[in-house]
Amino acid sequence: MQAAEKLFTSRRFHEITLDDVVQEARVGKGTIYRYFQNKDDLFIQTATSGFDELCDLLAKKVPGNALFTQQLLGACRHISTFFSTRRQLFRIMQSEDARMYWCRGAMRQRWVEHRKRLASAVAGIVRKGVREGKIRADVPVEILASFLLGMLRTRARELADVPESSRSLELVVDLFCQGAGKPGRGAGRPSAAIVPGRFAADSR
Repeated sequence: MQAAEKLFTSRRFHEITLDDVVQEARVGKGTIYRYFQNKDDLFIQTATSGFDELCDLLAKKVPGNALFTQQLLGACRHISTFFSTRRQLFRIMQSEDARMYWCRGAMRQRWVEHRKRLASAVAGIVRKGVREGKIRADVPVEILASFLLGMLRTRARELADVPESSRSLELVVDLFCQGAGKPGRGAGRPSAAIVPGRFAADSR
């Protein structure tokens, strides 16, 4: 799939053939058909592999016994690092996400299932915040997780040239947890717990 990942980000989908993939991967066409039904199947498996990698990354790297704010900021860091270091795969995931909006049937269902798996992984962390009283309980955690992932995708895709101080992960997490309300009026108060080096505030 590494060969497919490289090709799918260098040219448009309709311009690429399985022969191109065979040549790039330096394998026989029979090997390709052993694992993929056709070009569409190869493309969607390449794209959904990103969701699987992210889920595995969160399971391995985010400590389950950490405080909520530590888990949330850690998850955001790992997801954002993935978006920046795997830019080709991230672009494929974004492209396929837009295409799947108009698709129906089994292919779209496969995509939705992988997408939901990542949202569920993040929702598990958000649920801990609900239990600790740091996150509102009147909105389903899966929806909150989807909003957070949307913020991280926007940060990676549209704010790459913005100064780090205006797009820091601490700010993203603070906006997610506290909202964008004016500081000093309840919503929007800066959270000391997510400022670097001040996680101890959670344990008081």
